[in-house]
Amino acid sequence: MLAVHDLAHARAGDKGHSVNVSVIAFDEAGYERLKRELTEARVAAAFAALAEGPVRRYALPGLGAFNFVIERVQGGGVTATGALDIHGKSLSSLMLTIPLPGNEPEG
Repeated sequence: MLAVHDLAHARAGDKGHSVNVSVIAFDEAGYERLKRELTEARVAAAFAALAEGPVRRYALPGLGAFNFVIERVQGGGVTATGALDIHGKSLSSLMLTIPLPGNEPEG
């Protein structure tokens, strides 16, 4: 099954009780697919164990990217939590593992 990491790379940053994760497509085709399938609801479901939400998606078509702002992170974000790497690579990695629909084998 295709996942976000097949189409893009990601960066994360902590903003107190919020986190933002940028997803940057490798090419235009990947950007178009992400635009259709990497929805706020899909991201909220993937991050449900870490954040209450809401999730807002901002499209940056000139960069072939999206910025997701995820609100109400558990533990209050990096400055208040004891969780290991809550604001860094682990959140980017979680975003990149989100499976995308429509990739089931035919037959």
